[in-house]
Amino acid sequence: MEGQQSVTVRGDDAATVTTETGDRTRRDRVTLAAITATAAALYTTLSLTKLANFKAGAYDLVIFDQAVRSYSQFRLPIAIVKGVHNGFGPDFSTLGDHWSPILALLAPLYWLFDGPATLLVAQAVLLAAAAVPLWVFTRRALGPGAAHLVAVAYTLSWPVVETVAFDFHEAAFAPLLTAVLLERHQAGKRVAVVTAALALLCVKEDMGLLVAGFGVVLLTQRGWRVLGGAFVAGGAAYTWLASQVLIPLFGGRSDYYWAYGALGPDMRGVARTALTDPLAVLAQLGSPPVKLVTLALLLGITLLVAPRSPLLVMAVPLLAERMLAGSFPNWWVAGYHYNAFVVVVVFAAGVDGVRRLRARQAPGGDPATRIWALGDRMTRVWALGVVGFAVVSVPFFSLAGLADPGSYRHDARERAAAAAVAVVPDGVLVEAANNLAPALSGRSRVLLWDRTPRGAPWVVAEVGRKTFPFVDVAEQRERVRLLVGSGYEVRFSQDGYMVLAATAPQRTPGPP
Repeated sequence: MEGQQSVTVRGDDAATVTTETGDRTRRDRVTLAAITATAAALYTTLSLTKLANFKAGAYDLVIFDQAVRSYSQFRLPIAIVKGVHNGFGPDFSTLGDHWSPILALLAPLYWLFDGPATLLVAQAVLLAAAAVPLWVFTRRALGPGAAHLVAVAYTLSWPVVETVAFDFHEAAFAPLLTAVLLERHQAGKRVAVVTAALALLCVKEDMGLLVAGFGVVLLTQRGWRVLGGAFVAGGAAYTWLASQVLIPLFGGRSDYYWAYGALGPDMRGVARTALTDPLAVLAQLGSPPVKLVTLALLLGITLLVAPRSPLLVMAVPLLAERMLAGSFPNWWVAGYHYNAFVVVVVFAAGVDGVRRLRARQAPGGDPATRIWALGDRMTRVWALGVVGFAVVSVPFFSLAGLADPGSYRHDARERAAAAAVAVVPDGVLVEAANNLAPALSGRSRVLLWDRTPRGAPWVVAEVGRKTFPFVDVAEQRERVRLLVGSGYEVRFSQDGYMVLAATAPQRTPGPP
């Protein structure tokens, strides 16, 4: 701890010390609560503002909204928008896409408020809450002053902010559970460590890689090696089981997210390439070079101190999974939500790295006094530095949008979008443009408006600018012309938004 000394006090002095300690503890808790609550409020404002401004999407907010709503109705997490667009059928369960049963924990929230905004608020709270166990971890290692600064740096860090900015994802659970895992390990609580690891496995199929990476760390620590071996074997086996057995069992494909064709057609092929041509594997880590930029930014949140700690090994399997990929470019850029799975590991490794630097005895003089002086100074400089890095990065990432007054008022296009979705009745099946779908998801059965006619009685189209999954605006306009020619009439048209209604019965997917 910072400036820690051993003293003996008696009587009134002991009471004074106890009072001062209690006051300091209360101040620390109030400070931590303020950091956490402020972060949750900022995250909520950012994500709800994007939702209100039609900057969220069917992919992926509506997918999760439909899945959690199904859970709340005691059904499998059916997402018709995902199943129909990706060719799995209208009864497709998201457990066939990603193994994320932890989403069922959010179902009771839908009994209180049914809609995609619920997911965004829940995500904001979950991401902010991770600051609490990370603070405890840092306080135990470096003292309360550094803990406050690291908590602030985490809440402002770009991996967390970009997760908030991109709809909702199961990644919202990862920072909190990872922080609990690491803090409970630091405290020596084995049962809690196992519980947190099991909970992480429910977040996503590849969380077994994170648990296995942590197992490798435990293998180097006396008293933890048996559990470490269990984590390595169990984590790897779980990822195989979830991706190769459980996901196909729920209607998905085991190879749906295979992204390593440059290294081999399957895992055996990749292993063969790694043994026979390891340079090809290393080259893939930097192809394209933006992968290296993302890694540098990720390590930059700790001022490059994280590699000094063996804890960083925990993140290596997940990072390798993304950076060795040759397809799915979203995996390796700084945007989106993928870095949320490892951000707490990186921060914890940075804290542990500084702790290890502090433990090195300062040369010359009395070690008992010199080491604490040097350690305190190093800790303060580092902790202030990580906050500085986080603050400097804010203008380059999504949190900067909160400072734009235009974020809080609708322009002409956004007013037209609101008017368009208002034309659609409640409870109907509707094909909606990607950015309009979230506004309808809470009150209608939503499909993604795409290249394939789905026969929904209502269609809300976008022809003013390119929207996912179309190639260009010309293709979108041609799609509208085909709808009009097949018996739809235009009920609304303004600023590039159109609402069409079928004038004759259409073939629709799924049950009525």
